Amino acid sequence: MNFELSEEETMLAGLADRFVADRYDIERRRAYMAEAQGFSKENWDLLAECGLMAAPLAQADGGMELEPGAIVALFAALGRGLVVEPLAESVLVGARLLLAGAADSLADAWREGLASGAQRVALAHAEPGQRGNRAWVETRSQAGEDNVRLSGTKHCVPAGQGADAFLVSARANHGGTGADSIAFYLVPADAPGLTITPWRLIDGSVAVHLTLDNVVVPASHRLAGGLDLLDQIMPLADLARAAEAVGVMQRIFDETLEYLRTRSQFNTPLGRFQAIQHRMVAHYCALEQSRALLNLALVGGAERDFAQAVAGARAFISDVSLSLGHDMIQFHGGMGVTDELAIGHGHKRLVLLSRWPEEPLAKLDRYAGLAA
Repeated sequence: MNFELSEEETMLAGLADRFVADRYDIERRRAYMAEAQGFSKENWDLLAECGLMAAPLAQADGGMELEPGAIVALFAALGRGLVVEPLAESVLVGARLLLAGAADSLADAWREGLASGAQRVALAHAEPGQRGNRAWVETRSQAGEDNVRLSGTKHCVPAGQGADAFLVSARANHGGTGADSIAFYLVPADAPGLTITPWRLIDGSVAVHLTLDNVVVPASHRLAGGLDLLDQIMPLADLARAAEAVGVMQRIFDETLEYLRTRSQFNTPLGRFQAIQHRMVAHYCALEQSRALLNLALVGGAERDFAQAVAGARAFISDVSLSLGHDMIQFHGGMGVTDELAIGHGHKRLVLLSRWPEEPLAKLDRYAGLAA
């Protein structure tokens, strides 16, 4: 396998690196996250102008249909920069799911806005008690002659604050308990009966809680494909999350390594202590293993092989990233948990990535199930 980045991958990584250099430092990151939606609208528009909103979309939708290798290069660079704009949730999940499942007339109405970044949609699927089981859906849909009535709750919708619409999963009344009775519906954010409650996640980003009380949407807002379509969409989004995690890991590892070279105790640089050296080497090896698993996913052949490799990579990275983050904070001492250093910011992001949309053991179970 050729491990050199392609011209496209190099261009995307360079574009992301320049964006980070121009727009990001810890102080500005904190200011971006303090905004109501948890990120900078100005940065969002700039990323759209650079073509990064449209790039992951299918060519038929005005995008470049980026290859998985380009996705890894892009999101690893964004991870190194601790970028807070929600490209993975809004574009790789929300936009791709809507455009892949919507009827032609509905997709046409949203395609330009999604590709330009002027509009955002957020997936509203997680419910209390789901615990990694995507088929656990208690929100109900009742079909009428030309509309559908939705009732239920969605407890965690990342990137939902300020979204123009939500892709809400619901189970048909009297449709049984199987996955085939679940469908996704496009629900405008201003729909009567929809209550949106924002709350902060551990990394400081903003999610929302949705309460649907007899929300009525046109029957044409039902997406085709159900959970099968979600299963097709998710592997590429999970690959992006894994690549972002590796980028974050690299950032806080490098900053800690520099700190250990310059910080002294007992007239000796911390990096000269053998116990610390051994732990840093172990984390360096974990970083290299994480990259190797991403590369393994990139050479996966069939769709099922790709999904299996991504699930395995996420299970491993979710585990080792937490250990790495813990030690990077430990080596910094109390300073490591302050908002003035990138270490704490990165670790909190790794905690979220390791547990969204499912926790590490659920990822491992998914890998084992796909491998069976």
